Amino acid sequence: MLRSIPIYKIYAVKYAGPFLRPLARVLWNKGWEDRIEISYYIWVIQGNGETVMVDSGVAPSLAREQQLEGYVNPVHVLARLGIQASQVKRVILTHAHWDHITGIELFPNATFYLQKKEFDFWMRDPIAKKPPFLMVSHPLVFSSISGLEETGRLVLADGDHQYLPGVELLFAPGHTPGLQAVSVNTARVTAIVGSDCAHIFRSYEEEIPSCFITDMIAWMESYDKLKSRVSSLDLLFPGHDMKMSTHYPKMAEDITQLA
Repeated sequence: MLRSIPIYKIYAVKYAGPFLRPLARVLWNKGWEDRIEISYYIWVIQGNGETVMVDSGVAPSLAREQQLEGYVNPVHVLARLGIQASQVKRVILTHAHWDHITGIELFPNATFYLQKKEFDFWMRDPIAKKPPFLMVSHPLVFSSISGLEETGRLVLADGDHQYLPGVELLFAPGHTPGLQAVSVNTARVTAIVGSDCAHIFRSYEEEIPSCFITDMIAWMESYDKLKSRVSSLDLLFPGHDMKMSTHYPKMAEDITQLA
C-alpha cells in the first residue's frame, strides 16, 4: 500500500525590522538611489507531529551589539504560536551568515542540520577569514558551530537530502558556498523556503540576486533548480521580503502563515 506524503504548514516568524536598505543591496546593481524595507525572519514547518525550525535568528546579546531595530527574542515570538524553543528538536540552518545562525543558543535541545560544504568553508577554509566574508559573519558564528560539533548536535548534509517524508533539503549555493533551501509538501503542493537564495521575491521573478555573492554562476543555477522544483513562483519564499509579514494570513503578532 502506498503511503501518502505528509502535509505541512509553513510560518514566517519576524524577529527584527523593518530596516530601510539600499535596493541595490538586495537586487544586485539595480536601484542605487532607491530604498527598500526588509525584515529578519526564521521559519517554522509544522505537520505530521513535527515542528522544524528553519534558521535560528540572532541571539539577544548580538542583537544589542548590532542595535537591531524592532528586535524581539525569537523565543518570545515562537511562544505566540505555542512553540517552546527549549522543546524544539530539529533546526535546519540554511547558511552561516550571522543573522541566520547566531541564535543557536536559543534551542538548547535541538539537533542542527547544515550542508557539509557550508561547514567546511566557514570552519576550515582560511578564505572565510578575509574581510568580505567577515562582514557577513561574526565570532559567535564560529563558536556556535564549534559548540554544536563538540556536543554531537550537528549533522552535515552532503547535497540534496530527504530530511523527513515531505521535507527535502536542497543544495542551492551562490549566496554562500553551501546554502541549502527546504522543499516542503503543503496543502498547495510543493513550497520552498529559500532563505537568502533570494532576499526578496523580485529576485526570483527578475533572476537578479542580492549583492552578497560568492558564485554568480552557481547562484543562477540554483535559481533554475528551485524554480523547477516549486509548484508555483509565489510559493518560493525569500529571506527578507516584507511581503511575508504583510501579504499572508496573520496567525499572531509577527507570525504569518505562508502555506
